[in-house]
Amino acid sequence: MRVSPSQLVPGCILLRDVNGKTNRPIIPKNTELTEKHITVLHKFLVEHVDVSNLLNNGAPFKPDSIDEKTESPESESTTINFLQLPFKEHYLYVVNEYKKLFKSWRNKKTIESLAVRNLILPLLDRMDEIGSEVYTLHQYANKKDYFYHHSVSVSVLSAYLGKKMGYQKGEWLQIGLAGLLSDVGMVKLGDFAFNKEGVLTNEEKLEIRNHPTYSYRMVEHISSIPYAVKLAVLQHHERKDGSGYPLGLSQDKIHGFARIIAVCDMYHAMTSDRIYREKQSPFKVIEELQKDQFSKLDPRVVQVFVDAIANFSIGTKVVLSNDQVGEIVFIDQKQPTRPIVRLDNGEIITLSNHHNLHIKEIV
Repeated sequence: MRVSPSQLVPGCILLRDVNGKTNRPIIPKNTELTEKHITVLHKFLVEHVDVSNLLNNGAPFKPDSIDEKTESPESESTTINFLQLPFKEHYLYVVNEYKKLFKSWRNKKTIESLAVRNLILPLLDRMDEIGSEVYTLHQYANKKDYFYHHSVSVSVLSAYLGKKMGYQKGEWLQIGLAGLLSDVGMVKLGDFAFNKEGVLTNEEKLEIRNHPTYSYRMVEHISSIPYAVKLAVLQHHERKDGSGYPLGLSQDKIHGFARIIAVCDMYHAMTSDRIYREKQSPFKVIEELQKDQFSKLDPRVVQVFVDAIANFSIGTKVVLSNDQVGEIVFIDQKQPTRPIVRLDNGEIITLSNHHNLHIKEIV
């Protein structure tokens, strides 16, 4: 939108360069404005600037008054009222637009952080609306477009988990942004990373392990992206025991944002259909995450994740791994993924006593 400097507030993001009389930018586009920037605009007698309709923290920018004659026509025509869309439609729209962005990056275009923010932040802002259904995002994915679904889903899951862990909104929005950007470095890889069926070769596996470094280098010099986001992008495959990559970091050397993304990345990858690997049950994956929580992953992150997804209520209908259907009649808080289930035929099964069985899906 186009506004006067008197309407600006700190956190506004410039859409276009503000040029002086020499045609050199006084303030370049994509800058997050501060009080100092706004003072400069007043001193240079700038009449209007074009800014995003979202602040840097993801909140809507609502100036005190807008001159309708100066409203940027292109921004008005491209504005979509996402709140009128069901969450799934909004999610699928973001996946499709992210796919377009990713393909442009593969064609050597640089990342414009404003375009990325304007795409993902409105979706993340619907967190209260979707609630724990974020854990079913893997059901929207397909083998062909798995990669694009994965990036968006990891973003949403990471932001949701960050919020559940008590981070302030500005922080969990940053976590979601880092989740989306964590795999952008895959643009540097060959088609095998997206299309190959069957087992990857050792050389291909080693090449994929470079993608966090590539991702970091693509965002390293973008001033409008916070340093914590950049660290999370670089470290999201690091593990507490030092077995991760690309740096082999361990323990407290791994940023908290990266620890959250690590869990969400593993969960969505393992629960989704991929070209070279079949999906697993969300609850089977949770049990695997629990096994890794004291060695590779952050136990607090895993515990909050498990508490949120396994927040069953008595009477919840579930499908077991042997395709039998039943309902939960008792939950052991120490083993929330292994409740007591009454099958449709009346049989009672205690899942903690049947390790060959697990919950496959919630009906």
